[in-house]
Amino acid sequence: MSDPVLLVERPDDAIALLTLNRPERRNALTIELMEKLCGALDALAAEPKRRLVILNGAGPAFCAGLDLHESADPSLAEHGAEWVARTLQTLSQSPLVTIAAAHGAAFAGGAGLLSCCDFAIGTPELRIAFPEVRRGLVPALVGAILQDRLRDADLRELFFIGEPIDAERAQAMGLVQRVVSADRLLDEARALAATILQGAPDAVRQTKRLLQELRSTAPSQRLAQALEFHKRARASDEAREGIAAFFEHRAPNWK
Repeated sequence: MSDPVLLVERPDDAIALLTLNRPERRNALTIELMEKLCGALDALAAEPKRRLVILNGAGPAFCAGLDLHESADPSLAEHGAEWVARTLQTLSQSPLVTIAAAHGAAFAGGAGLLSCCDFAIGTPELRIAFPEVRRGLVPALVGAILQDRLRDADLRELFFIGEPIDAERAQAMGLVQRVVSADRLLDEARALAATILQGAPDAVRQTKRLLQELRSTAPSQRLAQALEFHKRARASDEAREGIAAFFEHRAPNWK
């Protein structure tokens, strides 16, 4: 029996580890792998205590992009494109906090996965590239994701030139937040996760929702929308516990 293309681990109730598991193909994305990834993300989001997902890749690379052997099949082209869009949307809009722990290469669709996560940690050897134009393609789907995250000049550098950038350049752009040695990659992701988990569960979830909604809100309406989030938070049990813990000089006891 062949190994599953996606490994799902639940080391505790709050954190899940998803591992792209096609190391012989540098974790290239097939329709099957994208189906499994979307299904796992939806299932984890439905678990009441689940709060965070770490995404990484087995073998020498994080993800080399679409599996070109499959995507070259004309009968699968439209179906495959729809699954790319669904995967990027599912990952970017997940209510869970997402952390990419990336090494080796994150190319094309793989760079898209990294870009959709809330945080990205990379190794010094990591290379990120959007080589679509060199294959006669357009980085349309990931462009929709990155337009709100990167400067227009950086998008033009990534998309028009198509050459890999290193982790240092990616960090300067904002694609990667932290760069650590390969032997510390998952430990750093877990440490970041532990820090995030110190926040109140619903407050973190609502903060992510707020940031998502503000992107599609007209600037003149953003403050009013943010005020509604603020009022709900102020009246919550989490706010009462957080303030009480502050005055009592203790750690909050989140439910």
